[in-house]
Amino acid sequence: MGMESPQSQTVRAGQIPHRWTRVDDPGAEFVVAAYETVIAGGGPAGLTGAYELTRHGRTCVVLEADARMVGGISRTDEYKGYRFDIGGHRFFSKSSEVNGLWREILGGELITRSRLSRIYYGRKFFYYPLKPVDALWKLGPWRSARILLSYIKARLSPIRPERTFEAWVVNRFGRVLFEIFFKSYTEKLWGMSTSEISADWAAQRIKGLSLVAAVVNGLFGGLKSRKGEVIKTLIDEFQYPRLGPGQMWEAVRDRIRGQGGAVHLDRKVVRIEHDGSAVTAFIAADSQGRMTRYLGSHFLSTMPVRDLIRAMDPPAPAEVSAAAGALRYRDFLTVVLIIDRPETFPDTWIYIHEPDVRVGRIQNFKNWSPELVPDASRSSLGLEYFCFEGDDLWNRTDADLLELGRREIDAIGLVAASDVVDGCVVRMPKAYPVYDDEYQGHLAVIRRWLANLSNLELAGRNGMHKYNNQDHSMMTALLAARNILGLGRYDTWKVNTDAEYHEEGGEADNQNAGRIVPRRVSAA
Repeated sequence: MGMESPQSQTVRAGQIPHRWTRVDDPGAEFVVAAYETVIAGGGPAGLTGAYELTRHGRTCVVLEADARMVGGISRTDEYKGYRFDIGGHRFFSKSSEVNGLWREILGGELITRSRLSRIYYGRKFFYYPLKPVDALWKLGPWRSARILLSYIKARLSPIRPERTFEAWVVNRFGRVLFEIFFKSYTEKLWGMSTSEISADWAAQRIKGLSLVAAVVNGLFGGLKSRKGEVIKTLIDEFQYPRLGPGQMWEAVRDRIRGQGGAVHLDRKVVRIEHDGSAVTAFIAADSQGRMTRYLGSHFLSTMPVRDLIRAMDPPAPAEVSAAAGALRYRDFLTVVLIIDRPETFPDTWIYIHEPDVRVGRIQNFKNWSPELVPDASRSSLGLEYFCFEGDDLWNRTDADLLELGRREIDAIGLVAASDVVDGCVVRMPKAYPVYDDEYQGHLAVIRRWLANLSNLELAGRNGMHKYNNQDHSMMTALLAARNILGLGRYDTWKVNTDAEYHEEGGEADNQNAGRIVPRRVSAA
């Protein structure tokens, strides 16, 4: 049907020529067989894995579905010269290895930013972490007294059993403070009532904090955990790439290519061929429907677990396919508004706790880095809406969403609608894996079957169905790459929320090896 011939020597710098098959049938597949490892996904995990492999002299190719950008949810998008995150991304980790890797890649391009993030409630702004004088002044003496009495009551008579998010927070902050600073935002974010969310998410996400802890931090600063470590929720400074997080991942992409690897854009993995004991090929489709078969000895997947199982050829067993089909995701969209004012508010981001608007969080991109905004006389804001793919928010036209954003930014008093001069909308499917009642059981079924495929590694947020930060994603990819390199045999499921690897610990600990996501309360 065709003939094999060497690739033209006019290849992109840093990419090695590879075997390919010339075909006359446009529906046939090209074949690429030059790379030892094939990686699905060009987000933080996929790129970190590729970087680790290539700096050890091993060949690999990263297949990224997006036709223009790398970085996944950590990419930096651009509209008319305005650069913006898909959600804000702080570069802060307790892992010295991850911090060192960031510095190795960008060096002086990392800038130190002060964190200022406040809660918007009752048409007022409250610092978070809470600053007692600020909060008491704005809440007034009557409500402040109610908060104190509510806290005392919660400590004297805590809710038992402590099974829900609501119970966990009320027991530590009191009900009045819970209703002001936790309830509305959490329900917007996850699309369910706080009385339905399991307590384990609060225990992990807000670990180390209570009303007393927040007050102590506000009065004396520098709150540390019992082990002497800074509590992540309360950090005041963080590193940030001068041109946004995408600058980091674009630099990693270039280094991979410079070290002999490849990053192929517009390559969505749609089929995974295997023989029951090993993966033999990833088949990727481009936006024109053309297929490319990537052969290799090792394979690393950072694609959503649900999509991974659906792509298996031959198909996974019915039980495994059903388990994958039951995995759920929370989706996300950003309405970017360009504001005809040089300054809007001093925060890097704001949590919107008002129940009468749908926006959940607002990023002030100029305060992340002034260089994200090309015109010093203007600003840009990112209004973040949490949704499910296919719901009323997701399906609105861009014009409708821009009007919603303009209306809500005016309603909460941040910016007059007349100051909004332009904007755009970015949708991000599968932004957050959802932990429902049964996800752990479904994931266990999937993992048992995938364990049969000896040359397949999983890494990253969606690749492991774990709601983690990018440092956790990076560490899982580093360890997966070291498995491929033969530098050890690491269980990537034992990387904890601080991007630390703990060899000890059994299967029961693995559920906490990523940033915990709300799940519904199990039946008593």
